[in-house]
Amino acid sequence: MSKKEELIEMDGVVETLLPNATFKCKLSNGHYVIAYSAGKIKKNRIRILAGDKCKFELSGYDIHKARIVFRYWEAWRSHK
Repeated sequence: MSKKEELIEMDGVVETLLPNATFKCKLSNGHYVIAYSAGKIKKNRIRILAGDKCKFELSGYDIHKARIVFRYWEAWRSHK
């Protein structure tokens, strides 16, 4: 059995911080999306800043919106 909605996972970089905890991000294929933090990111209070490398989930229905599901560790260490 397959899921009702298959998600597309891609890597990318956070370009700008927008109001209401949203982000403008550039994916690895060069496309731009508007992304928001997943619940686990918010729950664990993981801070996302401009320039962070993240993993995104995109829905097949709307490829212009994404959810940030993981922030890579190397990106965090470069901010220090």
